[in-house]
Amino acid sequence: MAIEPKSDEGLERLEELRSRSRMGGGERRIAQQRSKGKLTARERLDLVFDAGTFEEIDPFATHRATGFGLADNRPPGDAVVTGYGKVNGRKVFAYAQDFTVLGGSVSETVGKKICKVMDLAMKVGAPVVGVNDSGGARIQEGVLSLAAYGEIFLRNTMASGVVPQISVIVGPSAGGAVYSPGITDFVFMAQGVGQMYITGPDVIKTVMGEEVTHEELGGASAHGVRSGVAHFVYETEEECMEELRRLLSFLPSNNMEDPPAGVAFDPVDRVSEDLAGIVPRESNKSYDIREIMARVVDDEDLMEVHQSYAPNIVVAFARMGGATVGLVGNQPAVLAGVLDINASVKAARFIRFCDAFNIPVITFVDVPGFLPGTDQEHGGIIRHGAKLIYAYAEATVPKVSVMIRKAYGGAYIVMSSKHLRGDINLSWPSGEIAVMGPDGAVNIIFREEIAKASDPEKRRAELTREYVENFANPYVAASHGFLDDVIDPRETRPRLIRALDLLKDKVDAMPRKKHGNIPL
Repeated sequence: MAIEPKSDEGLERLEELRSRSRMGGGERRIAQQRSKGKLTARERLDLVFDAGTFEEIDPFATHRATGFGLADNRPPGDAVVTGYGKVNGRKVFAYAQDFTVLGGSVSETVGKKICKVMDLAMKVGAPVVGVNDSGGARIQEGVLSLAAYGEIFLRNTMASGVVPQISVIVGPSAGGAVYSPGITDFVFMAQGVGQMYITGPDVIKTVMGEEVTHEELGGASAHGVRSGVAHFVYETEEECMEELRRLLSFLPSNNMEDPPAGVAFDPVDRVSEDLAGIVPRESNKSYDIREIMARVVDDEDLMEVHQSYAPNIVVAFARMGGATVGLVGNQPAVLAGVLDINASVKAARFIRFCDAFNIPVITFVDVPGFLPGTDQEHGGIIRHGAKLIYAYAEATVPKVSVMIRKAYGGAYIVMSSKHLRGDINLSWPSGEIAVMGPDGAVNIIFREEIAKASDPEKRRAELTREYVENFANPYVAASHGFLDDVIDPRETRPRLIRALDLLKDKVDAMPRKKHGNIPL
């Protein structure tokens, strides 16, 4: 008996629904999106993932609202595209809000789709990327849309320190919607298309009487320079996605893995003959700490985080001997490298991320102290500076530091000193540790002697030279074991790599507790 071939009706229905899902809000909405210089959700995901690896989840999910004209407007997939794929050959989960569907608004269904990929990411131990372009909560769904945001925030919190979470802001993100990116580890923003704010320009004008544009209030420049909400700012969406892929190449997939190791083509024993020449002899003259960082890492390749925010301290990812490291360094080229509120918070957050994901921290020290002034004191420099202390003291990953020039007062202690469980602390011969700089110390200690001298300026100069010879050098600290060695600057790279190799099997712990109470 011949078997009748099955009808193709089911396959036709499948292809019809898939086609509708891929079209989002339809050709007209897609054209509107592109007319604003913006990519579609699927185009963005194509840029994130390795070609042909993206697997979509829930392409046929629809919202359940029946009122306000939504009963006949149920595009398959609703207003978000979710799924997983490979980035640089490693598994990554992602969601991309689709502004062409009801303005990318978050419905109960959108929330469930996002939560599903986040739950899967935590189960299998893979990073999550969220591409934000949304008008906010779907008004027609009322409390259900608010509940969806709450569920997303919960997942962000549960996943924190478990898998890397990265947000990309390539459209509006307003009101409560900004708190999901705010919890994630890193935020990328594209110039001109991404905005983030709690209350928009209209509300601010009504309540405060201030007039401000969307871009001035919450654009990439505002958050990359002033607020520090954005860690990476680029001109285009394409650059954002390219650099996102680069960032993921430095990071482990989860907190139980080590960062991915690459092949080190740059010789691990390479010396830099002119490294010391970067630093001026005079301690009050500036230089760019990034020049030193670049010379000692593999291939001079730095991925700087928060490049335009709190530039008096530099934090960056790099590789040494093929292994990922986190770099922290005072920046003498900006405010003499002094620590202030923003620099303390910036560095503390970076260190805590590195500690959560098994990334060793290398610190380059050249710090004159904390920034004085009523603005800093009243702004809470005590509380914010304490965050940096807390971050270094709490971190159990390998911690290696190099004192380049000076470290004065409490700032010496803060910058990965031996007293905060620094593992290997090195110094160049130009390093000096003191309560304060030679000039200030002499003026306090020898105030009366200088005043009584026949030539006060000459006597002050003599005493300053004596102070420098006796105290402004690294050997006093080294004699107490606070520095493990004083090294030739040319050998900085091989010495750091050997220290990291020594510490690769380091085991350290914190006292048993639920969690600490960092001074937030």
